[in-house]
Amino acid sequence: MDPQKSSDDNVSPSRKLADPRHKWVDSQCRICDMPGQIRPREAVDKFGVENVADDVLLAILLRAGTKGINVVDLAKGLLHRYATLTAIAETSVADLASIKGIGPVKAQMLKAALELGRRINVEVRPVSPKMVTPADVYALLRDQAVRLDHEIFWVILLDAKNVLKCQPVDVTSGILDASLVHPREVFREAIRSAAAAVVLAHNHPSGDTTPSSQDLSITRQLIEAGGVIDIKVLDHVILGRPHATNSTGYLSLRESGLVKFI
Repeated sequence: MDPQKSSDDNVSPSRKLADPRHKWVDSQCRICDMPGQIRPREAVDKFGVENVADDVLLAILLRAGTKGINVVDLAKGLLHRYATLTAIAETSVADLASIKGIGPVKAQMLKAALELGRRINVEVRPVSPKMVTPADVYALLRDQAVRLDHEIFWVILLDAKNVLKCQPVDVTSGILDASLVHPREVFREAIRSAAAAVVLAHNHPSGDTTPSSQDLSITRQLIEAGGVIDIKVLDHVILGRPHATNSTGYLSLRESGLVKFI
């Protein structure tokens, strides 16, 4: 890359630094876009912390590289290896520490910073949010679901205006089976809390949101049971991770048309 072009002051930073090849970059300054003389901290001073991309912020957290790997390459290598900050956050301290140039101290710093970000996200979430779309369900359960290596089936209890009545109820853990996800367990708390409707949700640890035949049969069974006791089942949302065939990271059985909801 020609350093003279990168240092052209007549072009706005947001235009000359954007790179559409990186989905997580939105008119942001990445390390590889910087002139050689601009380091991560200098980039933050020049463009502002909110206008630099993930690799720049990671480099600041890492502070220094190691023999043969500078901090810039170390940060870029982390993103190349894990692709997203979410994937890094899901990685254990031990696994991060095993990467050349990271070690236990830097691994703890990375995990601590990403955990603070997750907690901030929880703090700013409405106390009693409305569940209007499958995306609302995904936002509610995403942080919990992406950390799991086993399936959990939740029931989300709503009032007549689709406002969340309480935290999602964990009905069962492990491989979903019709004998485990019984209507009695699913609707017990709904009846107790006088819920007007429920949304069903469960995660696929593989990240693939394709529903199984068991997922479909369980959903049909619970829709029928809800009709008997006058509690609507609004949807069943399968939580996974964004990937090439499903950029949202979730699948709504109602929207997919695979199950008929009352």
